[in-house]
Amino acid sequence: MTRQNYIFTSESVSEGHPDKVCDRISDAVLDTLLAEEPNARVACETFATSGMVVIGGEVGLSDQENLKNYMGRIGQIARDCIRDIGYEQEHFHWNTCHVLNFLHEQSAHIAQGVDRDGAGDQGIMFGFATNETPEMMPAPIQYAHAVLRRLAEARKSGAEPTLRPDAKSQVSLRYENGKPVEVTSIVLSHQHVDEAQTSDDIRAIVEPYIREIIPAELLTEKTEWWVNPTGTFVIGGPDGDAGLTGRKIIVDTYGGAAPHGGGAFSGKDPTKVDRSAAYAARYVAKNIVAAGLADKCTLQVSYAIGVAKPLSIYVDFHGTGKIEEAALEQAIPRVMDLTPKGIRTHLDLNKPIYERTAAYGHFGRAPEADGGFSWECTDLVDALLKEIR
Repeated sequence: MTRQNYIFTSESVSEGHPDKVCDRISDAVLDTLLAEEPNARVACETFATSGMVVIGGEVGLSDQENLKNYMGRIGQIARDCIRDIGYEQEHFHWNTCHVLNFLHEQSAHIAQGVDRDGAGDQGIMFGFATNETPEMMPAPIQYAHAVLRRLAEARKSGAEPTLRPDAKSQVSLRYENGKPVEVTSIVLSHQHVDEAQTSDDIRAIVEPYIREIIPAELLTEKTEWWVNPTGTFVIGGPDGDAGLTGRKIIVDTYGGAAPHGGGAFSGKDPTKVDRSAAYAARYVAKNIVAAGLADKCTLQVSYAIGVAKPLSIYVDFHGTGKIEEAALEQAIPRVMDLTPKGIRTHLDLNKPIYERTAAYGHFGRAPEADGGFSWECTDLVDALLKEIR
């Protein structure tokens, strides 16, 4: 029996967190090459530290001479990301940091399997959905993301000029009968400009935005507030802590409320099932919950490198299902082609839509007119219902 009464915690990090700076740059490189060629191959990794950004990995266009032209733009792509995030610190400034580019051509041995429409690697991918929030996401991670996104908007608009880009949030929610009923604690650490600012000063700035995001009925007199609990937080970003692409995979997905297959997303083109199949698994799981077939759904798919058809499909309703999981496992391949090519086609993934995913979660976002976050659509509901009736 699934546990019904408990406290669960999830964290998020802002776009200015060192690891998220790296995710943003990697996805910006990806978008640049996809805008040139929808079938571009990209596996871009970024490392950032004080005054320096290092970019490496494998890329490919059908015209390798054209690819050489893009290599000269990598430094500016990185600087544009850093500038938009807001870093103009003495030791990490968009205009003065060193950018080293070590990107090279994709391995022919990997390419040969992908060229046959097979998976770009072996692996397991998970999707998850729950009806505890309108976005069909676990509430702790959804609120943790939303708080930081709102604070970033306030910072960038000029409404809060003393805030700086680096920040982390953490929300602990108490559940009764499987539903969130109370925030037991909120943790927020936010970089700021003035060493004279105290934790109380920062709380006075951020608390109204937190209360704007988290429903009032969940905040009680018992809720513990921990804002900048160590005190001063002026040195931030890659100047305070090195960053690396793909180091915040739990922040990117479900905040620990569901499994993660292990592969990171950012910097990878959609032939990589680490990314595209995880998006597809979320899409199918969300549509299952939206169809009312379960209150909560975990879905796993697995792949072998160079092989198109998924090796396995596993569904778990956590005791909330209205039908048998095995029946849905049989139905899913009939309503969606889960081969790598089928996923890219169904979700229209060969587009420059990835830089926007690099912060505040890849899931629980609204689908966008240009195809961004297409995996958040619930347009598979009718097909699922028809198939299982």
